Amino acid sequence: MDKLFKLQERGTTVSTEVMAGITTFLTMVYIVIVNPGILSEAGMDFHGVFIATVLASIVATLIMGVFSNYPIVIAPGMGLNAYFAFSVVGGSGISWQVALGAVFVAGVLFVLLSLTSFRYALLDAIPTSLKHAITAGIGLFITFIGLQNAKIIVDSPATLLTLGDLSAPMTLLTIVGLVISLILMAYRVRGFLFIGMILTAIIALITGQMHFPDAIVSMPSGLSATAFQLDIGSVFTKGLYSVIFTFLLITLFDTTGTMLGVAEQANLLKDNKFPRSQGALLADAAGTTVGALLGTSPTSAYIESSAGVAIGGRTGLTAVVVSILLAVTLFFSPVVSVLAGIPAITAPALIIVGFLMLNVLRKIEWNDIEEAFPAFLIVVLMPLTYSIATGIGVGFIVYPILKLVRGKRKDVHPIFYLFAVLFFIQLAFFNH
Repeated sequence: MDKLFKLQERGTTVSTEVMAGITTFLTMVYIVIVNPGILSEAGMDFHGVFIATVLASIVATLIMGVFSNYPIVIAPGMGLNAYFAFSVVGGSGISWQVALGAVFVAGVLFVLLSLTSFRYALLDAIPTSLKHAITAGIGLFITFIGLQNAKIIVDSPATLLTLGDLSAPMTLLTIVGLVISLILMAYRVRGFLFIGMILTAIIALITGQMHFPDAIVSMPSGLSATAFQLDIGSVFTKGLYSVIFTFLLITLFDTTGTMLGVAEQANLLKDNKFPRSQGALLADAAGTTVGALLGTSPTSAYIESSAGVAIGGRTGLTAVVVSILLAVTLFFSPVVSVLAGIPAITAPALIIVGFLMLNVLRKIEWNDIEEAFPAFLIVVLMPLTYSIATGIGVGFIVYPILKLVRGKRKDVHPIFYLFAVLFFIQLAFFNH
């Protein structure tokens, strides 16, 4: 064990790594409830997505733990699942099979990029302000979806949107669940989202808004409804290039940023560089590709991994422990199905995750109009157009225009000009 994970070299023990794995698992296990719930909105089979979510997470996290030896967990990313369900499928009228095809293509491209140094050029081409804006915009989009699912915000003929009936039982329960999670978060309780879900579920049982499942455990079943159902050919005939690019772009820099942050927290950076970065990125690329084959949206490194690092997790053994615990959840699909079917249980998680993602707005130079206004457009347009790709596209077009007008064309990476042209063509001439 010590030889494989270098426990002694990194100043940790098996017991510490196990506790770190349990802690990380509790902070991120909400995704096995939320992700199937979101993707089922796109017409996908809940049980199929549930198994695909768990299996893709296990594959990617095991690769991360065993081959890269990092205490980092990978699972379907929040924001990417919302983009898949509500923008690509719901907003564009594309079938979920074709959307999975786009995820697969993005995954294959991610694998190829991970094997070359071009990934660094791609990341360097995107201005830091726009990277932060994309993260914040996705956060606002996720929060918007959570508020809609809970009917805290509803449609209005007069104003498009308005405040819902807060006295409605499910909406009121959502608010209670949100308050519970926020209190747990304020007291820095590990796994506050998952614990908040469980406490909200207990209240739902008491008030009769949720019924206990007929069985607690069952053999995993239903994967055939989503596995290998992807339609790759239609991705190209329908011209979903911006969708592929959006999946790839967000996965690439979100994963890279999270990995660097967690590695820095664990003191695993060497001369401010990320050792074995190729293997770490390949783990996420494999997760995205396998996930598309099985039936789920792209994977991403989870910032919740920092919870395990905070109590001493330093090696891939932490990730292996999380993978084992995720495998156990496969047998609790009846419970997961019931929990995911109650908006009051899942909506608070969407709202809070969105809030946490907005934190990066403070890193944008708001006094610099050339940096701030394109970032502003990205953040605002993602929820207002109900499309992450549209928000990114408009921001990517406006940014170089402002730089050119100001005589700062050299401040824009040549690759970024290509991004701007491609997004302009997509928005102007194709269904977006």
